[in-house]
Order: sequence, then structure tokens, then C-alpha cells
Amino acid sequence: MSNQKLTLVLCGATLAMFGFGFALIPLYDILCEQLGINGKTSTVASETPIAMQVDESRTIKVEFVSHIPPGLPIDFEPQNKVIQVHPGEVIRTAYIATNQSQAALIAQAVPSVTPGLGATHFNKIECFCFNQQPLKAKQQAELPLIFYVEHDLPDSIHTLTLSYTLYDISDSVEDIHSKFASSAVSEHDTQGDAL
Repeated sequence: MSNQKLTLVLCGATLAMFGFGFALIPLYDILCEQLGINGKTSTVASETPIAMQVDESRTIKVEFVSHIPPGLPIDFEPQNKVIQVHPGEVIRTAYIATNQSQAALIAQAVPSVTPGLGATHFNKIECFCFNQQPLKAKQQAELPLIFYVEHDLPDSIHTLTLSYTLYDISDSVEDIHSKFASSAVSEHDTQGDAL
């Protein structure tokens, strides 16, 4: 094989890998949707249902699960592990987070609903996952969750599991603030030079 052919093959393989890297996230989303796994919930508040009738003829079991990465000094538990709900019924519950460290931190919760098909029928009116959660040293916080399950949840689904993973994003937030502060200072210096 000549050097020119080898170069073309290697460049083509590099471009194919680069393209696959971009396509990987949409392909993963499609795969999860088809298999009903890793249900993503909305990160935007739903409207409070007005005049929605509660379907008392049907009961859905909603399980609440919490996860934290290893080494994160936070206790994070649902207030209720299981709640029986009727479609259309607005439910208020909470998770409890306790910062066990001696330093303040900022946490962010990432939700997931299983089965994945249930995620589109699970609506959060208020959720602590919509915002960053600052926790002072040794502080305990009640993190509110208000939700409802839609009437058109498929009959084959009897149980929904809502799982939250809580991450420490303090370093990311500090990086953003320091970049913002330094860009504001340099912008001010540039404007001062122009005068």
C-alpha cells in the first residue's frame, strides 16, 4: 500500500470516528427510548393541572431512590420510599440532603424515571432538580418535589421509579464565576482604555 493510500485510509477512519462521536448521543437516546431504559424527565416545570380529574380507579406505585457518587460527604434520602398515587393526583413530597462536611458546597440533582416510557407521563410542577442546591457545612435541607402522573400512562405500567443522583458542582460553579469576573474586569479595562 502506498503512503498516499494509507494517508487517505487513516484520514477517512479518523473522520468516521469523529462523526460517530457526534452521532453517539442521539443514537444512545434512541436506543434508550426503544428499550425503555434511562427515562429522562423534563428539566422544566410543568403547569399545575387545572380541572384535571383524579382517576381513583387506578393506582400507580411510585418508588423514590437516591444516589450519591462515592466520596461525596452528603446524606441524601427520599422522605418517602414509596407512595401510591392516582393518575391526575398532585403529590407533594421531598428528599432530605445533609451536608456532612465542614465546608459549604453546591449540589445539583439529576433525575431519571424507569421505565423510560413512564418519563413522558411523569410531570414535575416543582422540583429541586430545576435549581442548584447550596448547602452550608453540616446543614440539612428539605428539597421539595411536587408532581403528578398523567391519565394516559400505559395500562401496562404499574410502578414508576424516580431516581435522583446528587452531584457536587461547587468547583464548576466557582470556575464559571471566576471566568465571569475576569471577563467583566477585562471588559471594564478595555472600555477604560477606549475613553
